[in-house]
Amino acid sequence: MKRRTLGALAALALSTAFAASLPAHAQTPQPKTLKVVAHADLKILDPTFTTAYISRNFGYMVYDTLFAQDANGKPQPQMVEKYTASKDGKQWSFTLRPNLKFSDGSAVTSADAVASLQRWAARDSLGRAMTASGAEWKATDARSFTLTLAEPFGMVLDALAKPSGFPPVVLPERLAKMPATAPLTEVLGSGPYIFKRDEWVPGNKAVFVRNPNYVARSEPPSGLAGSKKSNFDRVEWLYLPDANSAVAALKRGEVDIIEQLPPDYIAPLRTDTGVKIGSGGAYQGFLVMNQLHPPFNNPKVRQALLQAVSQERFMAAMGFPLDMRMAYCATYFICGSPNDTAAGAEPYRKADVAKAKKMLADAGYKGEKVVLLVPSDVPYLNAEALMAAQTMKSIGLNVDAQTMDWASIGARRAKRDAPDAGGWNMYVTVAGEFDANSPISNAYLSAACGNTLPGWPCDKQLDDLRTAWLKETVPAKRKELLDAFQARAYEAVPYINAGQYSAAFAARTSLKGLDKLWSGMPTVWALDRQ
Repeated sequence: MKRRTLGALAALALSTAFAASLPAHAQTPQPKTLKVVAHADLKILDPTFTTAYISRNFGYMVYDTLFAQDANGKPQPQMVEKYTASKDGKQWSFTLRPNLKFSDGSAVTSADAVASLQRWAARDSLGRAMTASGAEWKATDARSFTLTLAEPFGMVLDALAKPSGFPPVVLPERLAKMPATAPLTEVLGSGPYIFKRDEWVPGNKAVFVRNPNYVARSEPPSGLAGSKKSNFDRVEWLYLPDANSAVAALKRGEVDIIEQLPPDYIAPLRTDTGVKIGSGGAYQGFLVMNQLHPPFNNPKVRQALLQAVSQERFMAAMGFPLDMRMAYCATYFICGSPNDTAAGAEPYRKADVAKAKKMLADAGYKGEKVVLLVPSDVPYLNAEALMAAQTMKSIGLNVDAQTMDWASIGARRAKRDAPDAGGWNMYVTVAGEFDANSPISNAYLSAACGNTLPGWPCDKQLDDLRTAWLKETVPAKRKELLDAFQARAYEAVPYINAGQYSAAFAARTSLKGLDKLWSGMPTVWALDRQ
């Protein structure tokens, strides 16, 4: 036995020495890994079920889209090879690029595209608007499909390239035909990465590896368009809700990028030569009210709260530096965008608590409890929620603040139950420019009765104005309708704009391609390490 043990040790030493003598290229290389501190914990794996940005970002990692916006905001073909449109805009035909595959090696077909668009249209505001215009999708062969409209719809390509708030990702037909009333749990896409479910640790880490079956476009990456061929073998999303830990890890080089830098760390990191601070795009803070239950089922109560909101105080509380926040933004859309308008805002420009108290009393508020969902793990959202609580209390609303992580809020906000039965009255969020810059892209202005949006706003006049704006092609009349739409929004108050700011990311200067990170989108395929 002693001789056998000595022999085994000698063999082990010999094999170790042999391995050490091999040239570097003969040894198994370590995977090239990008480590990202994600802004939230990943729980919902279906980007067509929720508008949560973490699920949207997940969608872009594993799925692809038929069209995509480039860095200039122009729709470009992505999975589509070619398309045509009739002169009257009612007949469209599309052909997929050849040899597209899902990550399991199965072919992507037009039937997959059609079923995915039908699922998307059942939930998305642009999709529903297309359906209202008589949209019918039909697969004509394995790679080709058509769109037939009863009346022209001027935003077909914009809809198919919609970047956020239910992006129209392409799923396998069998998954796309699953009921849209519950999130999908199986993940199978044709995008640049594969989700490693076996390494997923909710509350800690999500892992993606390069998809060997991804078929990249030949064009260079631009926005969400072009090639998404990864420069990294592996991407890790790390969930580090403690901002100190996240920033310390970045400074030590243990992570490569913090997707959304907490505002308090922007100024200190601006002086760190090993870190680059970049713009994550324009955002607005939203106070979302549940309009199914008292007290916010009464528009006069919503107007009273709007009268008390000071955007300047909200933005200051959220901690954004002066050069990254606005004192006041009058539009429901993004200030500085083509749809910027002040229509209807005049009565609410200045916060007036005394006036708001009277408005609340006149509205007949009966002291109902207001269940406010307070996120514990996203600092700026936590600050926004605490300011919302303070503002509501200042006018006499009976606030019940319930603290939980953001992922739990994402699940709870879908519940229609009464607040005292596990539902809610208000939660806070933010929306990037792509989800707030027009009456149709801003999902929270989608007030069609019977919609699926948490908060469930219902205002026929607002919805009719949005439809009219969407169909109008004369610029001057379109501007009139835009103003009328926003004026009505200030009456119906589907949600409250808490102010506008610029988000920031922080990354190691060893990364290249940071200038191609696009307006808060997770375009990590454009990155490489120097």
